[in-house]
Amino acid sequence: MLAQIFSAAVVGVDAFEVEIEVNGGRGDPLIVIVGLPDTAVKESKDRVTTAIDNSGYRWARGRMTINLAPANVKKEGPSFDLPIALGLITVALEIALPNVGDFCFVGELALTGAVRPVAGVLPIAIEARKQGRRKVVVPAANAREAAMVEGIEVYGVRNLREAFEFLTGERELAPTREDLAQFFATHQQYDVDFADVRGHEHAKRAVEIAVAGGHNLMLLGPPGSGKSMLAKRIPTIIPPMALEEAIETTKIHSICGLLLDPAHSFVATRPFRAPHHTISDAGLLGGGTNPTPGEVSVAHNGVLFLDELPEFKRSTLEVLRQPLEDGRVTISRAAGSMMFPADFMFVAAMNPCPCGFFGDPKRECRCSPRQVEQYRARISGPLLDRIDLHLEVPVVEFQQLASRQPGECSAAIRERILAVRDVQRRRFGENTRVRCNARMTPKQQKIFCDLDSAAEGLLRMAMSELHLSARAYDRILKVARTIADLDGKEAIAPEHVGEAIQYRTLDRTLWS
Repeated sequence: MLAQIFSAAVVGVDAFEVEIEVNGGRGDPLIVIVGLPDTAVKESKDRVTTAIDNSGYRWARGRMTINLAPANVKKEGPSFDLPIALGLITVALEIALPNVGDFCFVGELALTGAVRPVAGVLPIAIEARKQGRRKVVVPAANAREAAMVEGIEVYGVRNLREAFEFLTGERELAPTREDLAQFFATHQQYDVDFADVRGHEHAKRAVEIAVAGGHNLMLLGPPGSGKSMLAKRIPTIIPPMALEEAIETTKIHSICGLLLDPAHSFVATRPFRAPHHTISDAGLLGGGTNPTPGEVSVAHNGVLFLDELPEFKRSTLEVLRQPLEDGRVTISRAAGSMMFPADFMFVAAMNPCPCGFFGDPKRECRCSPRQVEQYRARISGPLLDRIDLHLEVPVVEFQQLASRQPGECSAAIRERILAVRDVQRRRFGENTRVRCNARMTPKQQKIFCDLDSAAEGLLRMAMSELHLSARAYDRILKVARTIADLDGKEAIAPEHVGEAIQYRTLDRTLWS
């Protein structure tokens, strides 16, 4: 007898349907899985048969052939356990399953028959709807995540017996329902706020400029000056995610297995990722035999924060060049190339020297000139060039720390940024991928960053005196455009250019 069960698997940031065919034949007891399965899929036969026995069912003791179609695409992970088990039980009982073509099944089985959560359920549910499957059966822990997909019924199951009885009509299950729009609207709060930040008015001004134009930012200062505190609050002033952005971001988090907790089934706020400095190249950029997203993609539509920047391996930092320029990552392997979205705001923080007190007026630096030079040399010039604003963050004075007056809240800053982003949206039009000044094309830059003679003369002098690169020239223009937008001015004035130049001189004064 032959049984057909539908499932799905993830490749890149999307899913594809997998048809699981289970055929029972004569011969010695043997289970053969074909269709390019990886080790986890091959091992599923031991998990599945034990789970079937412990669930009170039986499986045919002849030669069982399990085909995962399409056969030319590699299948990975334990998510096929549940559909394979259902197929084996069906063949053993020699029954026809009613309306099996309406279902898509995913789930890992424990030896007891319990169904464990799996990664990538959201893109799988989207693919099931695309293929015309009306019902998706997933682990109970993944049910809320899959229910975010409209136009499809999602059923969460806790064990194999529950799934089989539901499939045969012996048990009724209520579909999991989730009002995506309401959930999205009520889960856009953050645990931190800029009102917590005392002092640092100059730094908050630079952060506001960076967020308003989508520019990358580097914070430099001694230990405890508040660099990390500022960085962690940046997502609170970025305009709220649109629903389409949230779905795209949630897909990536789902594939990376970050949504297995039912309480966090959807990403409604801007992601903030702060990987440790020991992270590998593949961990940051993505990779593997079957490439999976890295931290730069998990930070998509949010903030990627690298604290203690010089402590990261130089090769790891250099892989950031492409995503910082293109907003996406391309990973090439022998089997082909795969592209992941990676449009994030890059924020870095570092100390001025190994001990952290170089240039501090109150604490003496213990580092030799050579140590300072070697420390700063860990960051390449090309990477620094791709960071639009370089900001010095000094230690806050006691009077400011002890002040009971709260700083400006994130909501007030966000309102100004929303107004500036609205100006940029109208400027670039709706039918373009460019949404902020930092992403302007050279053609758009010529149109929208035109300078008068005074502003042009100031920029010419800065380029000559500071020996800035052509990339720095472009980025100064874009930052000046953002400052003018915040000032409510259509034309870029010399004071706007001067402030933008100020944010490019830090690396020259400290790296000289």
